[in-house]
Amino acid sequence: MGSEGDQLGIVSRDEALKLAQEKELDLVEVAPNADPPVCKLLDYGKFKYRQKKKKHGQKHRRTRLKGMKIGLNTGIHDLDFKAARVREFLQEHDKVEVFMQLRARQKAHGDLAVEHMNEFAARFEDIAKVERGPQRSGPGRVTILLTPK
Repeated sequence: MGSEGDQLGIVSRDEALKLAQEKELDLVEVAPNADPPVCKLLDYGKFKYRQKKKKHGQKHRRTRLKGMKIGLNTGIHDLDFKAARVREFLQEHDKVEVFMQLRARQKAHGDLAVEHMNEFAARFEDIAKVERGPQRSGPGRVTILLTPK
């Protein structure tokens, strides 16, 4: 193949090397097992650079699961601070599990805890969706799972 992608047909090795030198390109063997072997004229440095850039652009990091603990009696300022932290996690494309551990007499008010969790999750409607709604997981524990949109 030529430098513009055109087919040159079957040419001898010496003729291909001469063409490569004239155009100041490299002769690269593309398919060595073919009969005859297939070669291409290209700037090898530019080719390797593009491959490296293409590979670098394909990096995807795995989604991680982050956790945030809130309480039934957590103050407004503390909830705002924790909500800001959860928002950061969601913007980094991490899943966030928000959980609430109920203590002693709080366990009798599980419905209040679920309501509290719904209010907390409503803060993130713009950037997250609730994957697993507020549910009781064990005695005195309420969890909700938020995933980025």
